[in-house]
Amino acid sequence: MAFDPASRYYPVESAEITVAGPGGEQRTIAYKRRRVIPSYEGQPAMVEHRVSEGERLDNLTARYTGDPAQFWMLCDANEVLRPSELEAVGRVIRIMMARRQG
Repeated sequence: MAFDPASRYYPVESAEITVAGPGGEQRTIAYKRRRVIPSYEGQPAMVEHRVSEGERLDNLTARYTGDPAQFWMLCDANEVLRPSELEAVGRVIRIMMARRQG
């Protein structure tokens, strides 16, 4: 499995499992192991941003990290699974220093 180096799944270990298919034939399924979200507890935010009407997460991420594809870092730091949760008007988003898994 190939993931872009900027992907949240890039550093996660790949694995394979062999299973029996519907006709009894063996097939191998490749997958990524579980991704553990790093803890930001007790770490100060670099900045906090209050979301205004019309702001999008990709634009905010580009502003603070220089890369709109890194939106998942903001999701991790704010303990949300759905990026859209961070686009609610009035929501305060914690912008943390970049962290990498692995």
